[in-house]
Amino acid sequence: MITAFHACAREIARQLRETQVDHAAFETRLRPCDLSTCRATCCHDGVMLNSEEVEVIGSVVKNLDEYGFDESIHWLENNEGRQKTATRPAVAAELAPDFPDHFSKTRCVFLDSDHQCVLQRYSADVARHDWHYKPIGCWMHPVALLPAGAERARPLLTLRTRENSSGAMTDFATCTHCGRRDDDGVPAYEVLRDELSALAEISGRDFLAELTAPSVDEC
Repeated sequence: MITAFHACAREIARQLRETQVDHAAFETRLRPCDLSTCRATCCHDGVMLNSEEVEVIGSVVKNLDEYGFDESIHWLENNEGRQKTATRPAVAAELAPDFPDHFSKTRCVFLDSDHQCVLQRYSADVARHDWHYKPIGCWMHPVALLPAGAERARPLLTLRTRENSSGAMTDFATCTHCGRRDDDGVPAYEVLRDELSALAEISGRDFLAELTAPSVDEC
């Protein structure tokens, strides 16, 4: 199983099986992730968690001491009634040179000194998928699964943008290196190949094949 969050995966799979795919969005040019440059800017404020994620992560924090993680620290905090991974103040050397001014100068407590997620490192070391214990919302970024509702009859698989975000997320994704359009980059479906493959495994639907299939005009 690609993720330890089974209930989350089942709900995502349900939505993915009926989702529309935003082909135009996945043609957006992005740069591949480079932690030495971005220094995990997208992880600066932690991530919101549901009850299953809290329970599963809470069960493995005791195994993270060899990665420099102190299990006695407060790794969970409340944010307006919702639970999220805690953060700590960041020093200047931990921030990217172009760190956005409107981002809080903080770091998720699960980031190590090399800007890597210790939950991801632990997953790999226990012979699981790299993202097994990593919250799904973390590894999906900047992919967005927008639910069906008044704005759309079916869920939509797309990229997170300012227009489809709200609240604190409005100016988040497009200000991170991995979510920022870069005309010198490559199409998002190539950059996000691993993320799309993971979603395919969860849902049984091959999104990469759908995005790279020739159009009717090309056939």
